[in-house]
Amino acid sequence: MKPFLHRKEPSKTQIPEGEPTKRQTFSRLSRYMTRYAGQLLLVLVLLLFGTILNLAVPYLLGIGINNLSGPRDADALQRTVLSMVIAALFSWILMLWQGQVLAKLVMKGLYDLRRDIFNHMMPLSLSFFDRRPIGELISSITNDTEVIALFFRSNLGELLSQGLRFIFIIIVMFWLDWRLAIAALVITPLFAAFMSFLGGASGPAFEDLQQQVGELTGLMEETISGQRVVIAYDRQDEAIENFKEMSVAAMEAGKKALFISLLSRPGTLVLTNLDIALVALVGGSLTLRGLTDIGTVATFLQYTRQLAIPLSSFAGAVDNLFAAIASGERVFRILDEKPAIVDKPDAIPMPPIQGHVEFRNVDFSYVPGRKILKNNTFEALPGQKIGLCGPTGAGKSTMINLITRYYDVDSGDILIDGLSIYDVRQEDLRQQIGIVLQEPFLFSDTVLNNLRYARLEATEADCIEAAKRANAHDFILRLPEGYDTVLAERGSNLSQGQQQLLTIARMMVQNPRLVILDEATSNVDTQTEQKIQQALNRLMEGRTSFVIAHRLSTIRDSDMILVLKAGEIIERGTHNEMMANQSFYYNLFMSQFKGKLEGVAQVA
Repeated sequence: MKPFLHRKEPSKTQIPEGEPTKRQTFSRLSRYMTRYAGQLLLVLVLLLFGTILNLAVPYLLGIGINNLSGPRDADALQRTVLSMVIAALFSWILMLWQGQVLAKLVMKGLYDLRRDIFNHMMPLSLSFFDRRPIGELISSITNDTEVIALFFRSNLGELLSQGLRFIFIIIVMFWLDWRLAIAALVITPLFAAFMSFLGGASGPAFEDLQQQVGELTGLMEETISGQRVVIAYDRQDEAIENFKEMSVAAMEAGKKALFISLLSRPGTLVLTNLDIALVALVGGSLTLRGLTDIGTVATFLQYTRQLAIPLSSFAGAVDNLFAAIASGERVFRILDEKPAIVDKPDAIPMPPIQGHVEFRNVDFSYVPGRKILKNNTFEALPGQKIGLCGPTGAGKSTMINLITRYYDVDSGDILIDGLSIYDVRQEDLRQQIGIVLQEPFLFSDTVLNNLRYARLEATEADCIEAAKRANAHDFILRLPEGYDTVLAERGSNLSQGQQQLLTIARMMVQNPRLVILDEATSNVDTQTEQKIQQALNRLMEGRTSFVIAHRLSTIRDSDMILVLKAGEIIERGTHNEMMANQSFYYNLFMSQFKGKLEGVAQVA
């Protein structure tokens, strides 16, 4: 198979130490239903009376048969038949009512589960999203919750109903004739052993199936999101081949899980038929010896056949049960994640930022033992523009990610206006920091709502004024509905430059106290870059700003430029100072402008 993008090989689920048992996982899932105790109690009451009325029908049938086999009483027979009809009718009504209540209960529980997953993911730190593919997370919110929904929606009510049926049948059997009851229940240990065998095989099979489906979903999300790159490099065939390979893996896992689950029904039918034959044999023997009557045997045959219904239901639900448990385990792995970045218990509100930023001996690593930043120290005064440059992978973006406290340092400290950012609340800190990234991100919503996203209480006039200052107002007015134009996903119906101007306008709506620009002009043409740079200059005016740039022309007017290499600040100063030193920055600058300078010299 040819390599495609950064596809990983399908991984087998590993059970870490302390992993909850399947019983614990199911118990945790069930709590999403049991929290609605009143509705659940109503379901159980309706099931109870519905089951009793349903089981009354075979009992009345036995009475009717005895009436026909002995002295006939037409009135008694008529009353028996009428009682059977009434019992069947009211049993159906109660079961229908129970189904409606249970459906509402299940939907509430699943709504709570989806809400809990999404709400729990939102505050998680970036390190969580760094190590979990987006497609896998989407699969947990959609596919896994739908598998859980399938079980609770289709099988939970059936299991409750058939469980009560099973209990009441046994009680009635022993009440009617203990000898026939024992004959009917001889098969139960065999059935229990059979179900235990299926359970042991089904659990890993369905867990592997859900793992394969999750990875397949991740591949689809990644491939479709990167379709522009796929087309650009003519890699459609490789994409199809990768999808085929992972689909085959999912299909094989599905075939194995389905085969195991399909064993349940024929096995249950064989055991049920053996049970009916045994009851008929014992019942016939007892009847011939005058120890029971035909009506009782007929009733037992009906109950024995009905005993197979809950047994078959249990067997039929086992695949959905284990699939739901496997999905539940994946979901709870997300819900059990803890934010890596947390406020101290005594964290204080962040006062209005004046812009004095200090790094003190900062070390940082994404992976323990592999330092990305090493012993970095610098100071930015209020209102200064700080440029950051250096080779790719030098640690520039990592440094600004630490200012916003997306990650915590390994050692050292970062201070803003004399306060350690680890002593203040994250929310207060980030509300005062504005970021414009290299890749702009816009939501599938109106232009106005995208601008207001930075400050929800902003008025329409605030947004329009910000758009004017960001050089975005004119092109917005040319859109079909102006500020009410709904953007496509990620703003794909706008040019790259227009998208970036909107993100700058959005930051102006925010009105931050500290500005961070991460190569904000690297993906646009020269004319658009001038418009963006004008907007950025207005944005940075009077504010401390950090600007990452590969185009050194965009930071040459900085009050201080930091040159990073292999995670360390190796040079600092103004553009003129470092050009005079003719060191690393000088060589970097000259390598970018060598062609232009030679061209100017030739013209001269």
